[in-house]
Amino acid sequence: MSSSSPLSIEDRVPLVNTGTSMPRLGFGVYQLYGQACQKAVLTALEAGYRHIDSAQLYRNEADVYTALNQVPGVKREDVFLTTKLGQSAGSFDKTYQSVLGSIERLGGKDGYVDLYLIHLPGVGRDTREELWKVLERVHKEGKAKAIGVSNFRPQHLEEMKEYAEIWPPHVNQIELHPWCQQQEIVQYCRDNGIAVCAYSPLSCGDNLEDATLAAVAKKHNKSPAQVVIRYALQKGWVPLPKSGNPDRIKHNADVFDFSLDDEDMKTLNGLDRGRAGQLFPANVK
Repeated sequence: MSSSSPLSIEDRVPLVNTGTSMPRLGFGVYQLYGQACQKAVLTALEAGYRHIDSAQLYRNEADVYTALNQVPGVKREDVFLTTKLGQSAGSFDKTYQSVLGSIERLGGKDGYVDLYLIHLPGVGRDTREELWKVLERVHKEGKAKAIGVSNFRPQHLEEMKEYAEIWPPHVNQIELHPWCQQQEIVQYCRDNGIAVCAYSPLSCGDNLEDATLAAVAKKHNKSPAQVVIRYALQKGWVPLPKSGNPDRIKHNADVFDFSLDDEDMKTLNGLDRGRAGQLFPANVK
């Protein structure tokens, strides 16, 4: 995607070999629980987000479902819901039941999710194979419109060819922001038609005081957070900013009235620290 391509909050990314597409801007709910999670999701939906990213590990799938049913005029089919499977429950059948429970918490009884991911590659091929075969089953059953992975490196993605009926995975969700660009993984995904979601696109706020970023933000009369989200969009990533603060939730979606020029993109590309820039190195072995 070129720096000058017009973007809007309604934009979607088609997912290869599926009949579905994913909104280009998402909202993350990590570490948001109960009423705080519900309030954040309500605010996000009212601000125009149509893509909510949860996980079994987050323990808030039911909160997202509750919030979704409180917004007048927003139908289930208008919202793209993602969740993730953390680990095997001990066998294929037990893991399958775990996934069904997760889908029901997030999508409602007899409902579905739009995207189901394996959360981490873990340490063993056999487990990765079990988890993927469970996801293939729920995909075939229509309970997950698309399936993918998270934190997978190229070697994990290549290994999947040995056991996957569905390949490539539709999505790989990884940590991405100017200080951690994971270029090898992104290029592999791009070459193989795998959509890339960016978790922690704001680098958990750790780098928002960066002087180089501040200069770009000042040039556009935007906040550092808005510039970083716009950067992710122009890189062709699907950013998943997270906040429990209503003003910041709205602010983070207000990134479609300006664009970064080629010089801005080059400047921000130059912030990459490689592995040293990762906030969650333990997620990728």
